[in-house]
Amino acid sequence: MADNLPDAIEHSILNLLLRGTAFTPTTTTVKARLMTTNGSDTAAGTEQTTSQGYTVGGATITFGSAASGGQISNTAAVTWTNMPTCSITGMEIWDTAGTPLRLWRGALAGGTKSVTSGDSFEFAIGAIVCAIS
Repeated sequence: MADNLPDAIEHSILNLLLRGTAFTPTTTTVKARLMTTNGSDTAAGTEQTTSQGYTVGGATITFGSAASGGQISNTAAVTWTNMPTCSITGMEIWDTAGTPLRLWRGALAGGTKSVTSGDSFEFAIGAIVCAIS
């Protein structure tokens, strides 16, 4: 997911680096939210909301290793079991603050994934790659 920072995060980073403006770090826990419509730099996508095996607000992502080479990836699988029937187009990463902040966004590699009721949906270790280039 290169070049997929929302504008608010891009502005915060630029202001920190070039103006010395304080940047408020995110909470330490971040969540992956599955999207049925992808967002843009300025607007969040549409999150999968059918319950069954999906919890609105997402599943925790672990980035246990330090960033290297301008990127960081998940160090544990992110899995949803017993999913509802749906079509997933992308994923967004949000923090878990009282008012959650969208940190990253991206379309699924390979396009939309159709999920059948009862299926599992998983991002394997290393499958979520966030890069700044």
